[in-house]
Amino acid sequence: MDQLLELFWIFLKVNLLSTSGPASVGLLYHEVVGKLVTEGQFVQAVGLSSVLPGSDALQLAMYVGYAVAGIPGGFVALLASILPPTIIILGVTMVLHRLRREAWLSSFIEGLTPAISVLMLFVAWKIFEKGGSTGWEGWAIGLVSLIAMFLNAPARIVVILAGLVGIFFLK
Repeated sequence: MDQLLELFWIFLKVNLLSTSGPASVGLLYHEVVGKLVTEGQFVQAVGLSSVLPGSDALQLAMYVGYAVAGIPGGFVALLASILPPTIIILGVTMVLHRLRREAWLSSFIEGLTPAISVLMLFVAWKIFEKGGSTGWEGWAIGLVSLIAMFLNAPARIVVILAGLVGIFFLK
C-alpha cells in the first residue's frame, strides 16, 4: 500500500510540475531511478513508450507503475498522471461556461473562426499536395467529398468511402 501511495504522489507531482514530454521524463527520472526502478528499467520504459502509439507520458507512467507494483501500480500511476490535466480542463470548462454569455468572448470566437477555417484549408491543401493524388482522380474524389459534405453527409462516412474509392481506383 505504501508503494501505491508513493507512486500516486510521484506521478501527481510530476504531472503538476511539468508539461509532459521531455520535461516530465527528466523529472520522473530524478524521482524514480534508484528509488523505485533501476536505470535499466527506466531506459526500457522510455524506449518502449516512445515507439508505441499514443501518449508517451501515460505509457511511461503505466510501465513504471507496473514495474514497481504490478497491475495496481500501473493503474495508480495512470490515475495520478491523468488527474491534474483532467481537473485543469474541468476548471477551464467551468470558467468558460460562466463566461459564455459575455460579449467579448463571443467576439473573440467570431474572430477565431475565419482564422481556423483558413488554417484547416491550408493544412488540407498541404496534405493533398504531398500525399494525395493530384491527377483527375484525386480531384474527382475531393470534389465528390466536398459535395457530400455540403449535403450534410456524415464526415466519417465520407472519409471512409473516399479511402475505399482510393484503394480500388488509385492503385
